[in-house]
Amino acid sequence: MGSDRLSAKERAALFALMAEGRKLSNPELEERAGFRLDGKERRRLNDLNLVESDKPGRAYEHELTKMGWQWCADELSAGPDRRDTSLERALYVILGRLGRYLERSEQTLEDIFTDKPAAPPADMESRIKAGYRELAGKPGEFVKLSELRLKLPDVSSADLDSTLDRMYRRQRINLVAQANQEALSDADRESALLIGGAHKHLISIGQL
Repeated sequence: MGSDRLSAKERAALFALMAEGRKLSNPELEERAGFRLDGKERRRLNDLNLVESDKPGRAYEHELTKMGWQWCADELSAGPDRRDTSLERALYVILGRLGRYLERSEQTLEDIFTDKPAAPPADMESRIKAGYRELAGKPGEFVKLSELRLKLPDVSSADLDSTLDRMYRRQRINLVAQANQEALSDADRESALLIGGAHKHLISIGQL
């Protein structure tokens, strides 16, 4: 664990938003988790693009971003830090079990904690492979994730990201960063998938 690890309150806010699977106002967050997301914690999570906050009325409202969902997914296998309290360590034991369950059942956090209908994993993987096949000249060739997303306009970003992440972790696809960062367009940057702290812009699939 690095020195830049999120604080206990910041992590608690992310897990609370994950568990609700929707936008929460500060009064709702306080009712469920016992605190409001304000001040330096809100600014940090906003700056890291983990939480999107707005203030339509008198109270802030918060929702996990795509990167926020990815942080929660990565945290399932992160394990506790030696500085964590006994309660935090117990939480990470539960998160680890949840992560293993999701892997076995080929589900994502969004499948469990949101009401969004998700395509069956096998069907989603088939659509990703079909979209890749239309873009690649041959198996194993790298194509842009931004172009692949255009082939699947009806698939939500969260569903596509979670399926790509699962396929990558199971070594069914390869994801890499664009070597020449200056060549990236705004669409390329927006379409990148964050895995292990690195943004991946290109995908290849060997056997179709």
